[in-house]
Amino acid sequence: MARTGYTLPVFAVAAAKAALVHALAPTDAKDVKQAISLDLLPGTADIPIHQVASLDASSALAIAISDPGDNLDLTRNTQIWAWVKLSCRGEESLVLEAGEGLGKTTTGQPAIYSYARKLFQSNLLPIVPAERTATVCIIMPEGRQLAKRTSNEAFGIIEGLSLLGTSGISQPLSAADHLEAFRQELQQKVKDESHLVFCLGSNGRQVAQGLPIPETAIVQTGNWIGSLLVEAGWRGAKSVLLIGYQGKLIKLAGGIFNTSSHIADGKLEIISAAVVQTGGGMQAVQGVLNAKTADAAYQELVTLGLAEAVFGYLAEKISQESHDYVQKYANVSIKVGTILFDRQGNIISEDPSAKELIMITN
Repeated sequence: MARTGYTLPVFAVAAAKAALVHALAPTDAKDVKQAISLDLLPGTADIPIHQVASLDASSALAIAISDPGDNLDLTRNTQIWAWVKLSCRGEESLVLEAGEGLGKTTTGQPAIYSYARKLFQSNLLPIVPAERTATVCIIMPEGRQLAKRTSNEAFGIIEGLSLLGTSGISQPLSAADHLEAFRQELQQKVKDESHLVFCLGSNGRQVAQGLPIPETAIVQTGNWIGSLLVEAGWRGAKSVLLIGYQGKLIKLAGGIFNTSSHIADGKLEIISAAVVQTGGGMQAVQGVLNAKTADAAYQELVTLGLAEAVFGYLAEKISQESHDYVQKYANVSIKVGTILFDRQGNIISEDPSAKELIMITN
């Protein structure tokens, strides 16, 4: 069975809490707690602390080591340092700073996002003395180097990794043995719902929940869309509505039915082919190929007035390829519709089948 772990913000907050506790009441190294208890909003966890030490009378440094469970995560075993300094009370009780390896936004703010900030506040503010301000500087010695292997810079995060996420638990959705859990969920859902809705990732579920779609029809897929489409065909589903981030889901238009970036990519090339198919010129093709992300490619096509045609074509292509995939491997015919959305969760395209299936599902 795949092992769950924790997201990067959890280890940053654990290190910060350990350092704060030590700064408030220094103890000998042999007496330092080896784990720190956190409120994960919701749930709790005891996070191991690798090292903690005083730096001077009002500051301390603690180190935690990232453990994402069985996820394919490049931050595995990454050290997260938290340097906590206590000072006389200023305007705020808690100040968060980006040290070496923690990214910054293009406006210079630390790349610490909503869930991570709530986690810091929930776990640190209750123990900051009323007359003090705790300044927390998060340092990731390997962060700058690891960030080169991500698309952070394309999304406006520079000089390091970000503390991003909506949950403290790192579910191993990329571990192959977790596919069985998705299959079991599908098998239960299809007993009551013959028209299913496949949601790629938590963002897909959020978009689906904003539509007139019953929760009983929603099936999470992870990256295994092809396997689950075939499973749906075998189990007697009449239709599947696909809902996903366009940079992931458009891989199906190119015949890539496992959307993990560790398996294959090709999204810009697939969009470029769609540009040609819909009558776009070489300027548009070059603009797409020069884009750093699928969203940037979409925005380029918006500027050129081609986005609606290109992504409309891609949505229909995804549905047709998916239909053919199920026909080939399950020897049954099911109706497939597609909804594509951008990084902000805004729907950018849906094919006619998707509109029909929303009405049927509802």
